[in-house]
Amino acid sequence: MWKKIILSLLIIISGAAGFFVAKAQVTFNNTLNHVNRDYDTALKNVDLSGIEVNSDDDIVNILVVGNDYRKEKGYDASGLTDTMIIATMDMKHGMLKLTTLMRDMIVDIPGHDPNKLNSPNSFGGIPLLYKTIAQNFNIELDGYVEVGFDAFEKIVNSVGGVEAELTESEANYLNTTNYISKKKYRHVKVGKQKLNGNQALGYCRIRKGGTYTITGLTDDYGRTWRQRAIITAVFDRVKTLPATKWIDIANKVLDGYVTTDLSNEKILEYITDVVKMGTTKVNQLQVPINGYYRASARGEYSCGSSIVMTDGVSSTRNSSANAEALNKFIFDYDGKKAFQYGKFTNK
Repeated sequence: MWKKIILSLLIIISGAAGFFVAKAQVTFNNTLNHVNRDYDTALKNVDLSGIEVNSDDDIVNILVVGNDYRKEKGYDASGLTDTMIIATMDMKHGMLKLTTLMRDMIVDIPGHDPNKLNSPNSFGGIPLLYKTIAQNFNIELDGYVEVGFDAFEKIVNSVGGVEAELTESEANYLNTTNYISKKKYRHVKVGKQKLNGNQALGYCRIRKGGTYTITGLTDDYGRTWRQRAIITAVFDRVKTLPATKWIDIANKVLDGYVTTDLSNEKILEYITDVVKMGTTKVNQLQVPINGYYRASARGEYSCGSSIVMTDGVSSTRNSSANAEALNKFIFDYDGKKAFQYGKFTNK
């Protein structure tokens, strides 16, 4: 559920950096000091011996984790990761890229039976999640950012809400369930409208079969599409705000709701690189990719209904094609035309 959040945070922070870094670095560092640091879970300390991973000095990959951690549910700090994203700063091609790793796909988890990708964090925290991603997709990551539910509501409210277009099935579902947690906001309608943070959070969490997006997607495919739609909406809102507003927003959003293993210096370095690239376009990919997955059979896995990666020919579980596609997107794709793997084009 979390893809939307981090692009928004990166946009706000990078905008703040571009505006303030020359004149008010102290202010910027004070803003970053609101972020929680957990260097014990630094990705650089994770043992990846025996796992082949790819990297490039001109390409930075940050793991963005949306943790389904809500105090009212009594969750521990390490829960199921509702969304996992690889945010890529590709200085080689001057591009920003976001890859959504679908939470319900079956992966091999070191030391555990195959399970959904959202489960390693509950077994062994961020380090095991990273090791699982490395083993299944051969990607080296340069750091992580973990965000909680409250941060999402805050960022949407901080930019004055976002516009979304709802279908009849989505509106009915949101108005008759607790996905919009505050009952007073359960009055969304069919069509385009502005959603506040609580409404947008509920919208991005929908993954009910039979509830369709305006593009006709349902289940987890629809949910990740909604996340991308909200990312774009937040991005568009941020771009309309004066730069002087960005630091204030960042201070509100970052305070206590974001955890990372990146230092202020490293964040500033990355943000400066983004600003130098001079692009606001974000290229996106969803894994598993079209044509290289299937739905699990009834009773095939103990974790229930899930997504099984395949090589596009056989139905046997195989992550190699998706790993190859992900690496091509991150390290080779130059954005000159729509990304294509095999006979399928990403749109």
